[in-house]
Amino acid sequence: MKRLLDIVGALVALALLAPVLALAALAVWLDDGGPVLFRQLRVGRGGREFGMFKFRTMVRNAAAIGPWHTADNDPRITRTGRFLRRSSIDELPQIINVLRGEMSLVGPRPDVPAQRALYTPQDWDLRCSVRPGITGLAQALIRSDGTEGQRLALDLRYVAQCKGLAGLWLDLKIMVWTLSRLTGKGAN
Repeated sequence: MKRLLDIVGALVALALLAPVLALAALAVWLDDGGPVLFRQLRVGRGGREFGMFKFRTMVRNAAAIGPWHTADNDPRITRTGRFLRRSSIDELPQIINVLRGEMSLVGPRPDVPAQRALYTPQDWDLRCSVRPGITGLAQALIRSDGTEGQRLALDLRYVAQCKGLAGLWLDLKIMVWTLSRLTGKGAN
């Protein structure tokens, strides 16, 4: 049932957000040229790696001049990129990952392979037992205000609670909470 909701939700979102996607792509192109999309290796369900899509918010050679994560006032982030990140528009191309079955609308955010070291083997297996999501419990409740440990704990809590009809209800609540946080505290 969750996969059907993901497909329908992604198709509806793609149709409704097409103008926003087009404007964001144009803004990235005008600000820093191509490519417009950035594809980063992430870990999905079952520990399988996939390329997660985002609008490019950093200079073209960002990976060569800095770490996989960003910090406050990271000089690699472009002017347009700051807006796209603050508004979470940079995440919208992940709708393609949802349609491809690599991600879900809701689930733990997909980690880069290096983040596996942050987990015990049991917690990593648990985390990888579900599809990662465009948004998750950590994004809905603390966004970027929490510590890495708090986000990991919320990801594992989601996995433990996401089964059955209660899980679908939790997904709906997370989507509503996420939308309410997009412009509020922690929206950066």
